Formats: sequence, structure tokens, C-alpha cells
Amino acid sequence: MPIAFSHRIAARLLGGDCFLCRGALEAGRAPSLLCAACDEDLPRLGDGRCPRCALASPRGALCGRCLAHVPAFDATVAALGYRFPADVLVQALKFRGELSLAPLLGALLGAQVARADPVALVLPVPLSSARLRERGFNQSLEIARVAAACVQARLAPRACERLRDTPAQSGLPWAARARNVRGAFACAMDLAGLSVAVVDDVMTTGATLEELARVLKQAGAARVVNWVVARTDPAEAA
Repeated sequence: MPIAFSHRIAARLLGGDCFLCRGALEAGRAPSLLCAACDEDLPRLGDGRCPRCALASPRGALCGRCLAHVPAFDATVAALGYRFPADVLVQALKFRGELSLAPLLGALLGAQVARADPVALVLPVPLSSARLRERGFNQSLEIARVAAACVQARLAPRACERLRDTPAQSGLPWAARARNVRGAFACAMDLAGLSVAVVDDVMTTGATLEELARVLKQAGAARVVNWVVARTDPAEAA
């Protein structure tokens, strides 16, 4: 479904109001779920970010964390900081099933990745079959559909699978998150020599993306890049 058309449907269902403040959307404004003021309030990430993990770093150089422990992934592109009102949008999609937000978040991410190096394949972080049945959709896949279309990249939703259900990362201490996802993914697709983007809604410690990147490189991927809607600041998440 075209993004503009899905936005028009969503606006109609919401009564033409801004999703965040419920104020009226401006006449003549390009189809959106947000008014101009709320759109301007989104915590877009600027320069001065580590190219590997997207955390703040002086002059955009590799940060100390990535120098001390080189991640399995090669780069991270993040559209927003994970704070108000971006967190409201992400949580509404993920936990309340507000699927009308997927085109909005996907387009925000797509605008960022359009300025990054091209990739051959885009895949979402997979959910376990149990979590998928419970939620009814994979929010990362819904975002990935739009982001991949923005850069005309091939989407491969079944390239990887989650082998087992794991406790939600958000409910675990940071130190336990890497252990929680160890061995949780598998990739049966031959990725020899390919540059691959992995899409997720939020990146916090990066443990899930680290484990998935490790599996993708075992499958032959030459480069793995994270495409995430929002990046958590460790100081804010502590």
C-alpha cells in the first residue's frame, strides 16, 4: 500500500487529528499523522555520532566502547533518540498495535538510510513464533517494508529465524542481555559477499543486533549495518 494512501486512511480513522497532541492537522500539509509542531519536536539525531553504534561521539569518530570492544556489526543508522515523543510512537506501534504508525516510522528511518551506503538486502529482527502469535505482527518487519522501499532495497523477511523465545530484553539488566540472546538466531540463506541491513525499532545495549550480526557474518555477509528507528542513550536508560 503506498505510504501516502495509508497515511490518509490513518488520518481518517483518527479523525484527522495529530496522533500525539490530537490537534487538527493543517490543511494542505503533506499526508502525515503528526502536526507540524509535533513533527518538529521529534528528537532527530544529528551529527557527532559514532558511525558504528550511533552513540554520541566527538566529531563523529569511533567511540571508546567500539574501540574497546569491536562489535560484530559494522555501522548503525538511527533516525531518532529514544525519548519523548519518539518513545510514545514506538511503544504505540509495538505494544498497542497501532499499525498506522509503521509507515511514519519507516519513512523517518528511510530518510536517514537514504544518505548511507547502499545495501543488497534488508531483513527485520525476527520474532519467535510464540511472540508473533501473541502480538500478531512483527513491528520490525512493518518498519522494514517502508525503509527498504525508500531506498529500493530487497526485503528478505525470512532470511533469519528466531530459534527460541527469550524474555524481553527491556526487562533484563544490561549485563544479562547478551546472554539472553546468545544462540537465539539462525540464518539458512547464503549471504556470501553481501552487504546486509538489519531493521529494529529500538537499539539499547545492541546485544540483539550484535548476536544477529554475528550469525549473518557466519552465513557469509561481508557487512552488516543496523537500521534502527530510535537509539537509547545509556545515561537516560540507566
